[in-house]
Amino acid sequence: MAWYAYIAYFVAGFALANSVPHFVAGISGAKFQSPFANPPGEGESSPQINVLWGLGNFVVGYLLVTAVGDFQTGLTVDSLIVFIGILVSGILGGTHFAKVRN
Repeated sequence: MAWYAYIAYFVAGFALANSVPHFVAGISGAKFQSPFANPPGEGESSPQINVLWGLGNFVVGYLLVTAVGDFQTGLTVDSLIVFIGILVSGILGGTHFAKVRN
């Protein structure tokens, strides 16, 4: 498989993990930080913006997994790379939001 497919899978995992807090906050009716707030990534955006941002991240992650390379499900290197992207996104996001929200 081409090297760029692995980068795409990592970014897909990153985007999929990032979709969760935004979408959940949005459908819960809560404001949450987004890149569209002022200041970006620190200010809070409306629930509607967060639903759209979360859905957009999900679509990007889905497209990267399905349209790039030949993603193999199961216990594969492909899945491992996606999960590493999820892990990195979770750790970085948790660290950032802990600072911003406290």
